[in-house]
Amino acid sequence: MDHKYDIDTGSKDRIVYVRPVAVEDLPDELREHAPGLEQIYAVHDEDGQRLALVRDRSLAFVLARQNDLDPVSVH
Repeated sequence: MDHKYDIDTGSKDRIVYVRPVAVEDLPDELREHAPGLEQIYAVHDEDGQRLALVRDRSLAFVLARQNDLDPVSVH
């Protein structure tokens, strides 16, 4: 799950949504990149498109802010 991301939402709206994702709900090819983890975090744009998957919530917020986006938690 340690990959460099360059997130461009292509939108004027700079809000992205961070939500937890159960690793067991991911496709096999993504699950193999998260050994030992039960939950990871997804960053989504306003249309619900997944922009990134990261190991923990704080990393999701850092990633968003590094790309000049405003992260918001979704439960």
